[in-house]
Amino acid sequence: MSVAGESRGRVQQMRDKAEQLKQAAERATDPQERQKLQEKARRLQEQSQQEAAMGGQGQYPPD
Repeated sequence: MSVAGESRGRVQQMRDKAEQLKQAAERATDPQERQKLQEKARRLQEQSQQEAAMGGQGQYPPD
């Protein structure tokens, strides 16, 4: 796989994870847990946008 293809795959994985976190936040009954999940999703979404803009030169964030 090319570097560009790997980058797109990594960015897509990050976006998918952010979407999963958003959905988990919607299901969360504890307000603090909901906020924590929303923040994590927002940060991951921002990182995926930055990585996409940089062409995959960034590092994949830890879980």
